[in-house]
Amino acid sequence: MNRKPFLVGLIVGGLLGLIPGFGLGVYFLPIIIAGEGADESVLASASAAAERRGRFVRDLPGSDALHYGEGEIIHSVENGETYMTLQGRVTPGPDYKLYLTPKYVDTKADFEAVKSQSVRVGDIKAFENFRLRVPPSVNAKDYPAVLVWCEKFSMFITSAQLN
Repeated sequence: MNRKPFLVGLIVGGLLGLIPGFGLGVYFLPIIIAGEGADESVLASASAAAERRGRFVRDLPGSDALHYGEGEIIHSVENGETYMTLQGRVTPGPDYKLYLTPKYVDTKADFEAVKSQSVRVGDIKAFENFRLRVPPSVNAKDYPAVLVWCEKFSMFITSAQLN
């Protein structure tokens, strides 16, 4: 019995399964390990203490069908702590970060031009109704906009002007 065709078939089949399997893993892993979003009491408290608000919309020039956000982003100060809270959702993905930006940008190229002047607030662990504490060393009022960025793939997700 000739084992060569069997080994070739095994290797080719393994490679053909590995590529889509890896892609599916990259997509589903963030969903599987996602943290729980903020509950209704946290959202209500953020809304009541809001200093500024913005809106993530789906159809920004830098967003696409798989990478976007929808909902209201709230900048609040509660008990001396500054927070950014999303009442809405962003599409799932790996390595999402929330940034405060020195001006409103809505594309990857525009963000890359201001990234060095932007401040990373933190890692997004939940894709619906998340809340992040702004580091005490950062004055959030100095930044007129907020942006969600996928660090791993340098991908623009969404942004909002804060008013």
